[in-house]
Amino acid sequence: MSIESQQELQGIRAAGKAVAIALKKMREFARVGMSTKELDEYGFEILRSFGAVPAPKKDYGFPAYTCISLNDEVCHGIPSDQVRLKDGDLVNIDVSAELDGYYGDNGGSFVLGNDFRNLSPLVEASKEILRAAIRRIRSQMKVAELGGFIEAEAKKRGYRVIRNLCGHGIGRKLHEAPAEIPNFRDRRNQLLFKKNAVVAVETFISTKARYAYTQDDGWTMKTNDKSLVAQHEHTLIVTDDQPIILTEENGI
Repeated sequence: MSIESQQELQGIRAAGKAVAIALKKMREFARVGMSTKELDEYGFEILRSFGAVPAPKKDYGFPAYTCISLNDEVCHGIPSDQVRLKDGDLVNIDVSAELDGYYGDNGGSFVLGNDFRNLSPLVEASKEILRAAIRRIRSQMKVAELGGFIEAEAKKRGYRVIRNLCGHGIGRKLHEAPAEIPNFRDRRNQLLFKKNAVVAVETFISTKARYAYTQDDGWTMKTNDKSLVAQHEHTLIVTDDQPIILTEENGI
């Protein structure tokens, strides 16, 4: 969507705040031995306290309130009573919700407890590359240019990007135009970022793989070689200068 009024700005800010705080509190609440379903239900209570409705369930029938993916699960992991968090897990939480007709979307990866696999460099690379990418976004910038920057920054650090997962437009729906904001320079993508547009920009930084694949549950996506992937995501408004980050409060 394009922000055209103060009312729309206030509405999209409120949605961004709700998902940002939910993500931050879920990350702080996560502990070894907890089931991913317990963490998911905690996130739902945070969203409900804002009057927000989990978007994956509302819009797509996702069988949980938030997406929680562990280790070689890249995204869309389904929280479960049977899956418990372990020391050293690479955890990704993605929270999106609708509040009074406006949507917010954000996510972040982190290592739970002892980082015995030394995954912090991967997590920090994803986080730092997202921050640097956001600082570059301006109205009339080519979407493909941003993707090229993300991929180049990943390569400098010895990583790759997942090519079939990407950011997207957002606002009155969870997914709007532009449908794809890739993490690589897609030369077929001739779209430009437009002033006042609301977009969700996210990084998918991989240790090796370039693609993720949907599993038998119809939702969870994994690499096919056990590569690990860190993801971070912010919802923002494009301007002629620095973007307005709507999910800043998630601490990413």
